[in-house]
Amino acid sequence: MIQTLSDWLGVAQGCLFETAIQPLVFALGLGEHVEDAFEGTEWLLIGVLELALLFLVLRPLEALLPAQHITNGRARWNDFLYTVLHRVGIFSLLVFFTLDPLLDHLAAWLRFESFQPFNLESLWPGISPLGAFAVYFVVLDFCDYWYHRASHRFNWWWALHGLHHSQQNMNLWSDDRNHVLDDLLRDLYMGVIALGIGVEPAQYVLLVSVSRILQSLQHANVRIHFGWLGERLLVSPRYHRMHHAIGYGHEDRDGKLGGCNFAVLLPVWDILFRTANFTPRFVATGIRDQLPRTDAHGRTTPGRDYGDGFWAQQLLGLKRMMEFARKDVV
Repeated sequence: MIQTLSDWLGVAQGCLFETAIQPLVFALGLGEHVEDAFEGTEWLLIGVLELALLFLVLRPLEALLPAQHITNGRARWNDFLYTVLHRVGIFSLLVFFTLDPLLDHLAAWLRFESFQPFNLESLWPGISPLGAFAVYFVVLDFCDYWYHRASHRFNWWWALHGLHHSQQNMNLWSDDRNHVLDDLLRDLYMGVIALGIGVEPAQYVLLVSVSRILQSLQHANVRIHFGWLGERLLVSPRYHRMHHAIGYGHEDRDGKLGGCNFAVLLPVWDILFRTANFTPRFVATGIRDQLPRTDAHGRTTPGRDYGDGFWAQQLLGLKRMMEFARKDVV
C-alpha cells in the first residue's frame, strides 16, 4: 500500500512538474535549480492534496459538531492563511532555500566521511514497507514529544511557541499557527533525526503528511473523542484541546511553565512520562496572560497582546523571546 501510494504521487509529481513548475523555473531564469524544484514539487503536491482533504472532511465536521462557538472569525481566517503559507506557500520556499540545502550538504559530508547512517529497518530483515513506515512513525513521534515538551520548558522557547497557544478560537487551521523561527527549528530537528535513522525521502514525505493531517484533526473545533481506549492510542481533539486549556495545558499547578498532553500523535508518551490528562471536558483555549487582570483596588488592566495578523504575531513573538530570555529558566 505504501509503495502504491508513493508510485501514484510520483506520477502526479512528474505531470505537475513538466506542465507547470519546470516552465516557470526556466521563465524566471532559475534553470540551475530545476533539480531542486522537482523535489519541491512533491511537497507542493502533498500540500494541495492535504488542503483539499481538510476542506472536504474536517470543515464540514466543524460545522456539524462544534466544540465551541467561534467568536472571532478573523482569527480563524488568519489561521487559514498560516496553513496555506505553510503547506503550499512561503514557508515551503523558506524550507526549500534553507533547510533542504543544509540537510543535503550534511548528508553529502557524512557520505564523504564514510559515515553510514543507522537504519532502523536493518534491525528487522525483510520488514515490509508498511512495517518500516510504522516503525519510523513511532520513533519520530517519540522525538517530537520531547521537542514539544522542551518548548514548554524554556522561557525564550515558550515565548515563540506561545503564539500557537494564543488562539482562543481553536480550529482545524490552528495547527500551522506557529512562529516561523519555531517551525524552522522543528523542521531542522526532525530532518536531522530522519537522516540519522535512515528514513528514505519518499517515506519522510508521507510521514510528514500523515502527521500534519492528524494534527489538523486534533486542533479542529469538533466535539469528538475516541473513547476510553482510543484516547490512549491516538491523540483526539478532546485530548489535545486540554493541552491548549487556559491554566492547564501550559502551566503546572504552581503556575510555572509546564502543562500536560504534550504527545503529538501517540498518547503513550504522556502516559509513560506522567504528563497525561484525560479529563473528559472540552475546555476554553488560550493563555492566562491574555485575560484582563483586576488588582485588589478593582483596577483592570488588559491582557498581553499576541497580535491579530500574521506580521504582528511574528514581530510580537520575537519581542517576547527577547523579553522572556532575560528571565530565569524555570
